[in-house]
Amino acid sequence: MSSAEPRVWSVSQVNRAIRQLLEDTIPPIWISGEVGSWTRARSGHAYFALKDEEAQLRCVMWRSDAERLPVDPEVGMRVRAFGNLTLYEARGEYQFAVRALEGEGKEGLWRLAFERLRVQLEAEGLLAAERKRPLPRFPTAIGVVTSLTGAVLHDILSVIRRRAPWTRVVLRGTRVQGEGAAAEIADAIRVLGGSGEVELLIVGRGGGSVEDLWAFNEEPVARAIAECPVPIISAVGHEVDVTIADLVADMRAPTPSAAAEAAVEDREVVFGLLRSVRPRLVRALRNRMERSRVQVVAARPWLTRGVREILEPRRRGVESRGERLARGIRGVLDSRRERLGVAVGKIEALSPLSTLRRGYAVAMDGEGRVLRRTDHFTPGDSFDLRVTDGRVRCGTLEVAAEVDR
Repeated sequence: MSSAEPRVWSVSQVNRAIRQLLEDTIPPIWISGEVGSWTRARSGHAYFALKDEEAQLRCVMWRSDAERLPVDPEVGMRVRAFGNLTLYEARGEYQFAVRALEGEGKEGLWRLAFERLRVQLEAEGLLAAERKRPLPRFPTAIGVVTSLTGAVLHDILSVIRRRAPWTRVVLRGTRVQGEGAAAEIADAIRVLGGSGEVELLIVGRGGGSVEDLWAFNEEPVARAIAECPVPIISAVGHEVDVTIADLVADMRAPTPSAAAEAAVEDREVVFGLLRSVRPRLVRALRNRMERSRVQVVAARPWLTRGVREILEPRRRGVESRGERLARGIRGVLDSRRERLGVAVGKIEALSPLSTLRRGYAVAMDGEGRVLRRTDHFTPGDSFDLRVTDGRVRCGTLEVAAEVDR
């Protein structure tokens, strides 16, 4: 019997060794089973069990992996999980660390998430046919929400340039797949739809897997489409792909190119309509003018009577006011004439001519100044004598001043 002491392991060493043995021996594998329980912790990690008829396996899915799930699976749902077998050393519990989780068959997680949201939106009436709005037939400006780098944008622009080159295109670039893409798409729809610059929106992307297209199956995008004030054409993926965005939009197009064709009429159609409209416009204008002429002729007697009935009282009023005005003017003129006569009489009484008519004369020098005093006269000088009917030229013979007594 050996005298060497046996090696004694600690619990931690045993659990660590078993964990390493499991992880080193068994590579990452797929496991199929039924979801026996499901709990998503506040930390974001998901804890659940996979089971079959005879056994069950504890599973954990860390937050970074669980966040990629479109929806939490339902208890009893058949799934397949990909990950590593490991051991939770602190408790010595054997578990399966799941990296990816998929539903089996038609009841996959993506389909489950799709159906849940579809049922919810349908109950709210957002998928109802009666809320679908007609597209404007001749839009002058169209908004496009898609990736700036994909072929979708090129296809849409090519079709619009070919069919209706006068149409203005307003682009809002956004990511169309990956984390955060749904929020960007919803924001772009709100910005373009509420800008007042476009009459129609095309929202779409090219084909891809269910995961690639999933941003168009998320609720924020569906809500933004439903709330958009202008009609929306959804063009996501290929003809076989149907998304929630397609169901909520006013029109679903099988491809982005088909969406552009539905958005604008072909130029030849427009030109043909214009050519056919011209003779109809001429006939309509002629008919309108003839109806207007007939209406005017029919209304002429009524208009004449109406005008006469309107003008006659006004004419009598004008005549009455004219007579009152004439009487007023005559009264004012008579009063002014009387006052003028009185003023003329006063002026006449003060006028030198009036004095002359009473037999007086006025001596004036050659410049028309009145000679009032003896010192204004010089013997030998001549002066004018103003009498009532003219002037008399006189000469000064002698000047004799009268002495005051």
